Amino acid sequence: MNIYLILRIAAVGILVSVLNQVLKHSGREEQAFLTSLAGLILVLLWIIPYILELFESLQHLFQL
Repeated sequence: MNIYLILRIAAVGILVSVLNQVLKHSGREEQAFLTSLAGLILVLLWIIPYILELFESLQHLFQL
């Protein structure tokens, strides 16, 4: 995992939180929820390959 991925995740978090606050203050709670859900799904899609790599390395480690 490189620093670029961490910075992208932080940028998405900041963007989602700002959009969430703007949408909530304008009375659009449904869109705020969907925005935060979309941000979560996007970050999970970025992290899933690293989680799979971790599980594979753990599996190879314990197969000794």
